[in-house]
Order: sequence, then C-alpha cells, then structure tokens
Amino acid sequence: MPSPSPTVPQRRLARALRRLRADADLTIDQVAEKVDLSASTLSRLETAQAVVRRGDIKELLDIYGVTDSTQHQKLMRLAVQSRQQPWWHQYRDLPETAGADLEAQADVVRQYSALLVPGLLQTEGYAQAVMRAIRGDDSENSGNFERHLKLRMRRQAVLTEQESPEYVVVLDEPVVRRVVGDRQVMREQLQRLTETAALPSVTLHLLPLSVGAHAAMDGEFTLYSYQKDPDVVYDDPDVVYVEDIEGGRYIEDSRVTRRYDQVFDRLLDMAWDPVKSARVLADIERELASTERG
Repeated sequence: MPSPSPTVPQRRLARALRRLRADADLTIDQVAEKVDLSASTLSRLETAQAVVRRGDIKELLDIYGVTDSTQHQKLMRLAVQSRQQPWWHQYRDLPETAGADLEAQADVVRQYSALLVPGLLQTEGYAQAVMRAIRGDDSENSGNFERHLKLRMRRQAVLTEQESPEYVVVLDEPVVRRVVGDRQVMREQLQRLTETAALPSVTLHLLPLSVGAHAAMDGEFTLYSYQKDPDVVYDDPDVVYVEDIEGGRYIEDSRVTRRYDQVFDRLLDMAWDPVKSARVLADIERELASTERG
C-alpha cells in the first residue's frame, strides 16, 4: 500500500522547522551534527515526508532557541498530531484522501463545479451513478468501488461538525439540469442540494447559462483557505486543487492561488444569489417530478 500524503499537521510542522532553522542561520548538516538524526532525515522532516518523535522535536526546538512557551506548546502539539492517524487512514491508497484532510483542517472551502455535483454534496445514488459512468460498467466488480463510495459519503460529515469549514460552492447550471442515474436519483440529489444549502456552513450559488463565457471555463477547481495562526508559529498558505481526466494536482504557489481566488470572486459576481439559486433548484425538481408522473 502506498505511503499516505502528508497531513496538514505534518506540513505545518515542516514549514515551522524550515523557518526556525533558517532564523537560527543553520544548515541541515550543521543541525545533524548536534542531534541524533541524519541530514537526510532532517530534510524529510522539513518536506513533510517523515514524522518526528517527541524527543527529537524537543531537541530541535532547544537548538533553534525556542523559548516562548506558547510557540513551544503549539509545535509540540503539532508533533503529536503529525503522528496520529486520521479517520481516512484506512483509505490512504485512494487519491480522494488528500481532499479529506485538506477540507477537515480548512477554515474556508470554495469550489467551482461545471460537470457534476461535488462529492461533499452527492447522494449515494448519484455518487454510484457517477462512479459507474467514469469507471465503466465493470466498476462495481472492482474491490475499490465500495471503498471509494464509503470514503466519499464519510467525507460529508465535515459539513455538519461543530467546527466545520465555511463551504461556498458555485455550480454551473447544467450540473443541476443533467439527469444523472435516473429521474428519481436526480430528484433526490436536487433535494439534497436544497437541504445542504440550508446548513449554516454552506452557501450555494448557481451560475446561469445566460452569463455565457466566464473566467473559469478552463476547468473546475477547489480552494482551501486556513485561519492564520496569531502567534505565527506556522503559516498555512492557500491550496488550490485542479482536476482533470488523469486525476488532479494540489498547488500551494501563492501566484496560482491568488489567480483562482480572483476567478472565484468573478464567478460569484455572475452567479445567482443563494435565494434565487434555491428557487431554481426547486423549479427543476418540480419539473422532474411532473415528467415522472407524465
């Protein structure tokens, strides 16, 4: 089984260790001479490719001259969290776990979808139909079909947890008009969208077809933003996830994330507001219901 992607606590600790070493004006080789760790291990710690032991982090903080008690406690807490297995650890061979970790730690998640209802908002019936279409007719015979489905459904709990992120989603109008599965499956999906949009943490906008060309026509994306640490113990840059037919890429480059931030703001300017979006969803659901009866 492949190694899991670094968790958010691992990446936070890695960035903090890199900054502390730079502030102390030490090279990795110089630090390695002072602790019972090789230069390669230190390098892996600073790139979130290895987890750190409590004793090692204490020694590193002494070397870097960390005397502030708040900073010391936060870094030690990160060291503990980086060694803990998240709930999605059992699915760590599936690429979707990276998103599960990012959204669980995020302060705000912003998503634009042009092709399908995002995984966080899918019903089980809709998710099954999408997975069959993407993976082929034999997908349900594969051992991973049920695991993919369970992971996707389990991720949705993040929207109802006590400290859930703010989730703002823009759906292209064709997403809610395309019948996925059958009419009953799609009706249930539209009802789920209406119910979920009523959650305090969720804001849903529909982007009408009438807007024509827009800034996100080159692809879907998800932006993850994090609350800034007031003590500047670590920094959490925004992360953008861009998906294509081969999978997806997570990008932390600030020039890239700023561009997507601007694109999302432009989408919000063109989209219907949440009240109008809810009315359109209800109208489409009624249309499907009348078609079924007819």
